[in-house]
Amino acid sequence: MYKKRNEVERLFRRLKGFRSIFSRFDKLDVIFTFFINFSLIVDALISIDRP
Repeated sequence: MYKKRNEVERLFRRLKGFRSIFSRFDKLDVIFTFFINFSLIVDALISIDRP
């Protein structure tokens, strides 16, 4: 359980890097959801290159 919690906390820390994008366009739910999905895809692609 602790390991999963740690993974979730690290994910939110990485998502905070996209805060400037979220703060500009989070007026609509659809756009906010798009940027959440976009940042998760970018994070997944970056993590492929990590050792």
